[in-house]
Amino acid sequence: MNPLLSVQDLTLLYGPDKGCQDVSFQLYPGEVLGIVGESGSGKSTLLSVLSGRTMPDRGRVVYHGRQAAGMDLYRASEAQRRALLRTEWGFVEQNPRDGLRMNVSAGANIGERLMAQGVRHYGQLRQAGLQWLKQVEIDPARIDDLPRTFSGGMQQRLQIARNLVSSPRLIFMDEPTGGLDVSVQAHLLDLLRSLVRELQLAVVIVTHDLAVARLLADRLMVMRRSRVVEAGLTDQILDDPQHAYSQLLVSSVLQP
Repeated sequence: MNPLLSVQDLTLLYGPDKGCQDVSFQLYPGEVLGIVGESGSGKSTLLSVLSGRTMPDRGRVVYHGRQAAGMDLYRASEAQRRALLRTEWGFVEQNPRDGLRMNVSAGANIGERLMAQGVRHYGQLRQAGLQWLKQVEIDPARIDDLPRTFSGGMQQRLQIARNLVSSPRLIFMDEPTGGLDVSVQAHLLDLLRSLVRELQLAVVIVTHDLAVARLLADRLMVMRRSRVVEAGLTDQILDDPQHAYSQLLVSSVLQP
């Protein structure tokens, strides 16, 4: 199987040990990669660079998408990168208010990504909105409600629906359960796990919560001071960490 994403020597520094340095890996279709570490370790910087939102100092990200030839992310135009994030990629923000348009309806939030793919038929857009609200366990009767009238957990589920309606191949997630209470987190994680498996999504997820990583990720990368200090299968790292920092992280000596 060919990789979906090939990352080589990715580096962006904005201070001593701040950012990400010399990160390399391959991500395969249907695989979930978790990136863990304490606050300031470089997780969110790496996610921003991987998704093309921020340009690196050096390194390559090649996306082997629906086209035969791979796309070199940083040689693509800004318009091409934006189009990729609206179609074959998705990005789930930690705060759903950053990933939703709060002044338009739930249905319109979902339909916008289909419109980016050329869908213009109102009935088709509305039907997709109804189907995806049901898929993420939001009452379809709320299709015309504004997201600001939803709870935090419902807003996060709406953001997920907005990203998945376009049948993306790759989703980036930045602390998707952050700020939610424990019961809402558990429900959202169950939903995410089922959707990832059902749709065979490739996912890169940043989290400080090792329980989230264990539940969702196939592989982990542990970051400290901008560098990946350990990488491997999730269960291997969480059950038998080899690097001293990973051992501290797993034993909860370090706090997020």
